[in-house]
Amino acid sequence: MPVDRIYIESSAAQLPAVEDIVRRIDPARASIVEDSQTVYDAVLKAKDPVSRGKQVLYLTQNRGPFVRNCPGTRNYTCCGYRILHVGTYCVMDCAYCILQSYFHPPVLQFFVNHDDMHRELAQLFAEERISRIGTGEFTDSLIWERWTPLCRDLIDTFAGQDRAVLELKTKTAAVARLLDREHRQKTIMAWSLNTERIIAEEERSTASLEARLTAAAKCADRGYPLAFHFDPMMIYEGCEAEYRQVVDRLFARIPSSAVVWISMGTFRFMPALKAVVERRFPRSKIIYGEFVPGLDGKMRYFSPLRIRLYREVAEAIRAHAPDITLYLCMEDEKTWQRSLGFFPQGKDGLNQMLDEAAVRHCGLLKSLTRF
Repeated sequence: MPVDRIYIESSAAQLPAVEDIVRRIDPARASIVEDSQTVYDAVLKAKDPVSRGKQVLYLTQNRGPFVRNCPGTRNYTCCGYRILHVGTYCVMDCAYCILQSYFHPPVLQFFVNHDDMHRELAQLFAEERISRIGTGEFTDSLIWERWTPLCRDLIDTFAGQDRAVLELKTKTAAVARLLDREHRQKTIMAWSLNTERIIAEEERSTASLEARLTAAAKCADRGYPLAFHFDPMMIYEGCEAEYRQVVDRLFARIPSSAVVWISMGTFRFMPALKAVVERRFPRSKIIYGEFVPGLDGKMRYFSPLRIRLYREVAEAIRAHAPDITLYLCMEDEKTWQRSLGFFPQGKDGLNQMLDEAAVRHCGLLKSLTRF
């Protein structure tokens, strides 16, 4: 969905990033506002605010922390990820996306006070620990590539230190401007993967599976470490065979030695999302599976169904890459044991497992890890 309106917060109007972004889109579409209420009103009056919010770009300042701890979910194992909060929302339109009901109202925001961001990153790099940090929690990491050099800037910034690794997670293939960076393996290029059926039916305006794998192969050729996230996996008739096909296609294009980690997670959602999906994606059937309330209040597939799918896909991955770092996203110990045959031990077991993978593939300083 192309952006057709730009709002600029008055206090941010003179920041260096603003002029470049406005020029790349269209200065005639831009106007300065005193606060966010004008932007919210413009989106909320639309028939479909969720769609309208993807066409309205608000250039503003992040007045909270740029670097945040991933909120995780109590009662489920968290990986200790940290978030670099560069913006919110997305121009792509996935039926299952939690951002549809997370932001009120949904607005495509980009934070332009980058000097503040870099000060926080300098503090992060000074910590005596390994940090794994990504920009893809509240947005897609690479949708901003058409308007701003932020990703290139971040790759260059992370390349100058050895204490943290940046993960850029995407459903796009927008890597052309990143291939020439001297990244020093401190940036992991990561893709969310799904079956061709789910991509075609539930992931509007995203890159095809083939395009994602082609982009990943280009990054591997330039020495970037890679990661892949099978999340959210959907359960439907024949899904196991289709996910196995995705795994086969992945390793036909990508050497296992280039992959830092692979995660798996099945579709889960807060109950409020169901009405949004019914209204915006009337043909979608993803919300009508065998769901039960989880310990976190989210609806989750019945446990035996999740475990069966995890086992199938894990078996396919390990057939290609027996030693790969494979983990589950937001699952309990029982599901880990029955799906993967192990559970990371200790309070920070999963953190340590992923830190070790970062040390092996990204050249981080091992002396700084938690273990």
